[in-house]
Amino acid sequence: MKPATFRAPDVGKIVYAADGYAAFVPAPLPPRLSYDDALVLALSRADTALGELEGLGRTLPNPHLLINPYIRREAVLSSRIEGTHTTLAGLLRDEVDESTPRTFDGDLREVRNYVAALEYGMSQLGQLSLSLRMVRELHRRLLSGVRGQERTPGEFRRVQNVVGPPGSDEYTAPYVPPPAAYLDECLQDWEHFVHQRGVMPDLIQCALMHEQFEAIHPFNDGNSRLGRLLIMLFLLDRGRLSQPLFYPSAYIEAHRDAYYDALQRVRTDGDWPGWIHFFLAAVTETARAAIRQAGQLTDLREAYRVRLRDHPNALVLLDELFINPYMTFPRAMRVLGVSNPTARRAVTRLQEVGMLEQLPGRRYRQLFAALPILRIIAPEDDPDQASE
Repeated sequence: MKPATFRAPDVGKIVYAADGYAAFVPAPLPPRLSYDDALVLALSRADTALGELEGLGRTLPNPHLLINPYIRREAVLSSRIEGTHTTLAGLLRDEVDESTPRTFDGDLREVRNYVAALEYGMSQLGQLSLSLRMVRELHRRLLSGVRGQERTPGEFRRVQNVVGPPGSDEYTAPYVPPPAAYLDECLQDWEHFVHQRGVMPDLIQCALMHEQFEAIHPFNDGNSRLGRLLIMLFLLDRGRLSQPLFYPSAYIEAHRDAYYDALQRVRTDGDWPGWIHFFLAAVTETARAAIRQAGQLTDLREAYRVRLRDHPNALVLLDELFINPYMTFPRAMRVLGVSNPTARRAVTRLQEVGMLEQLPGRRYRQLFAALPILRIIAPEDDPDQASE
């Protein structure tokens, strides 16, 4: 890390370790911000988009049908930023397909851990506020049984870490977070800031909270995934979302370099406006995309409900497909509580109306995919190739 590039003493200070390398210790939040016309407009747009998404979550006939794929989309995209290669279609298929083992794909396990951590965090909100205690438990679940599990899951680091390209060390990395001796103070300041309410707009506070967590980098591994997970939990905790119909990692993954550059410019130049504008654009675009997708899924569901109105078992399975668009005969039997022949008739009806398609290459334990749904929720995965 080059100390001369860190030119904003109000944002933090450079300290030197006993080994001679430089590290950065962020100043407590909040910084002094200027709410100029551009920032007010960006905040207004983001607030409006997020408000529309929140309203949609309260008015959808059954928003729970969308929660499962939306959470998993966020998990896949956040993990992809860190180098995993799992697709949303692959994750959903893995959760349904009884013919394949679920324990050997490390990338899939990382994504499943992200889902488990997020679902745990959501279950605790209302009982336990966003806190260091929750952060440690989220981290433990995030790294359980995957790469990085040897790096003390659920425990704040006691050694130095770095942020930079593979092979970077304390001397060559573009960013070196606070040494372990400074962690306790930094984390207490972070928690104190997160607990403040009514001191600034929620989205501004969320942006600052996320950047500061990334700057502290309190764990040996998994910091960035956890930092993005905290965005969703913060918005749910503040009542800005009633349902987790939000996947900010989609925008971050599409603008990865700009994301990291915006975070780094806060530390080097005190460019809080640049980071906040990036964050608000991410909220605006993500909320709008989620609204469009929810509308498409709702329209699709209603169209098929009309076509299946005289087939009650098929209607029940239709809703299950919006939770997970893959279907097997055993799953249909469990959902409907019926015999194999009855379940087969319901699946066949869904095939006849064009909702389900049997994937080739499976003589036994047939697997079916709802391609109309997959084309909406996972267009980047080329679901037409779902059998490959």
